[in-house]
Amino acid sequence: MKKKTENVSENAGRPRMPLTMANYRLMLVGLGIIVLGFVLMAGGGSDDPNVFNEDMFSFRRITLAPIVVLAGFAFEIYAIMKKPRKEE
Repeated sequence: MKKKTENVSENAGRPRMPLTMANYRLMLVGLGIIVLGFVLMAGGGSDDPNVFNEDMFSFRRITLAPIVVLAGFAFEIYAIMKKPRKEE
């Protein structure tokens, strides 16, 4: 079985980048998930400081949004650690 050999002169002196374009795309997706989580957290305030607004403690702001933000950070870790596929 013969292995393919890379053209050494083509890659000579070039350091290999640790992250590929696929990693950067996945990182952008993770950033979008984090931003979505912060958008879900927004709102719920009151225009009048003497009036209390119960919407501040909704399920979306207290539970769902922090879970989405943490999922975004976990996805960012995955995006950074993902190794590129080996091409044959």
